[in-house]
Amino acid sequence: MSRRGGHVRRAIRCSALGLAAVILVIAVAGDADARARRGRAKAAPGYEPSQSSIVVDANSGAVMQATNADAIRHPASLTKIMTLYLLFERLESGKIKLNDELPVSPHAASQAPSKLGFKPGETIQVETAIRAVVTKSANDVAVIIGEALGGDEPGFGRMMTAKARALGMSQTTYRNASGLPDIQQVTTARDQALLGRAIQDRFPNYYHYFSTRTFAFRGKMMRNHNHLLGAIDGVDGIKTGYIHDSGFNIVTSVRRNKRHIIAVVFGGRTANARDARARTLIENSINVASTTRSAPPVAEGTAMAETKLPAKPPTPARDPRDEAGAVTASSSSGPSLGSTEPIRPIAVKTVSVQAGTKMAALSALPSDARKLGATPPQAATVRTIATVKSDLPPSPPGAAPGILGVLPANDVKPARGAAFIPGGDKPPEPVVASATTAEHAAKSRGGWMIQVGAFPDESNAKERLSAAQSKAKEQLSQADPFTEKVAKGDKALYRARFAGLDKDQAENACKNLKLSEIPCILLKN
Repeated sequence: MSRRGGHVRRAIRCSALGLAAVILVIAVAGDADARARRGRAKAAPGYEPSQSSIVVDANSGAVMQATNADAIRHPASLTKIMTLYLLFERLESGKIKLNDELPVSPHAASQAPSKLGFKPGETIQVETAIRAVVTKSANDVAVIIGEALGGDEPGFGRMMTAKARALGMSQTTYRNASGLPDIQQVTTARDQALLGRAIQDRFPNYYHYFSTRTFAFRGKMMRNHNHLLGAIDGVDGIKTGYIHDSGFNIVTSVRRNKRHIIAVVFGGRTANARDARARTLIENSINVASTTRSAPPVAEGTAMAETKLPAKPPTPARDPRDEAGAVTASSSSGPSLGSTEPIRPIAVKTVSVQAGTKMAALSALPSDARKLGATPPQAATVRTIATVKSDLPPSPPGAAPGILGVLPANDVKPARGAAFIPGGDKPPEPVVASATTAEHAAKSRGGWMIQVGAFPDESNAKERLSAAQSKAKEQLSQADPFTEKVAKGDKALYRARFAGLDKDQAENACKNLKLSEIPCILLKN
C-alpha cells in the first residue's frame, strides 16, 4: 500500500511539474508575442506620412545625406529638445537650480498623454523634470517647464521661436512646449539637425541627460522612447517624436572612433520603420565622416537677443500638410531629387511695382538650395523678375480695381530719373506702375497665374522660381516669373509667382510641379 502510494505521489509531482512547464512556455511565448506585436505595430492602411531625412557631419558641418531636408514638417515631441535647450540655458546662468521645485498648473495637468499625471498644485524637481521629458516624453512636464520659464505656454512658444531664429533655424515656429498637434508648429529636418548640434555644443555639461536609458517615478520604471540607445554602437541621444500628421520622427547623435554625426528622420510609418531608416543612414555615413573637428561650434546670432522677442512668431498661412514638400533640382542637368547639391538659381533684375489689391499668402516654404556648408552657385542665364510690393494702402475710392502679381518685368517702364541698365550688377531703382497697367499686361498674355511658394527671403523666392521653371519647362518657358512682397505683421514674405498663363497651362504646370514636390496653387487674374 505504501509502495503504491509512493508511485501515486511521484506521478502527481511529475504531472504538476509538467503542467508548470507548459504554463511557463505559454507565458513566455505570450510575452514574446506581445513584445513582437508592440515592436511591429502595424500602421493603418493608407497611412503614409511625408518623409524627410538628413545626416550632418558634426565635426566638419558637411551634409552627408539629405532627402526633403527643407520640407515643412511638424516637430511633434522633437519640440522638447528646444524646451530643454531653454531650461539648460537657465540652469547655466544660475537662475534655476537642479533641485528647485516647479509648480504644476491646471493647464499643465490637463495635457494629453504621454504624461506623468500630475495634479494641479503639485510640484516636480527640475532634474526629475529633465529626466521625465527625455525618457517618458511627458507632455505635462514640458508645459510645467515652459510655464516656469515663459510665464505661460504661448509666451514660452515665442521664446522658443526667438531662440530658433537666433540659432539659424529659419523655418521653425513653436507654439507649445510639448509638440502636441498645432497646425502652426512647424520645422524641417535641417533645422532639427542644427538644433541637435547646437544643444551639444552649447551645453556639454547637461547634454548627458539625453543618454538616460530608464527613469523611475513613483515606483514605476519607464524606458527611453529612443530605442537606438544601447542598440547601435555610439548612439548617445537625443529625442524621438510622434503625432499622426508627422509620423514617427527622431533626432539622433552618434559618436564612434572620433567621428560624430547627427541623423534626423521624419515620417516613419511605425517606430520600427523610423529606427530602421535611421540605422541605415547612420551605418552608411559614420565610417566616412571626419575624425577632426573643423566646424566652429553652432552659436547664436546677435541679431535677435532674448530681450527682443517677436510679438508674434512668423508662421505659415496655410496648413503645411497641404504643401507637397521641398524643392530640389533646379535644372535637368542639376542635382536630382533629394540631392545635397545647391540649386542653381536664375540671375535676375528686380523692380518694385505698386498695385492696390492684396491676395492671400501661401505658406513660407523653404528651398532645398540652402545647404549647410554649401557655396553660392554661379549665375545662370539672366532673366528679369519683377518684385510686386503689395503691403501698400488700398486704392482710393472710385479707382479701377487693380490686379496684383501680373506685371512682367518687360512691361515695366522706368520712373523718371530711374536707371534701368539691362545686364547690370545692381538692381534698378524702384519703379511705380499703375494697377490698370498691371491688369492690361496680364490679360494680354493670359488670365491665370500660379504661386509656387512664399519665403521670408527674396533670394529664396527667386530660387524657387528657377527650380519651378526647370521642372515645368513646357508650360512655364514663356511665363513671366516675379516675386511679390507682402506684409505679415511686422515681417515680410516674398511670393514666388508666374503670370501670363492660360488655364490649361496653369493646371498642367501645377500637376508637373506637385509631382516634383513643389507646391503650386492656381490664381485667376
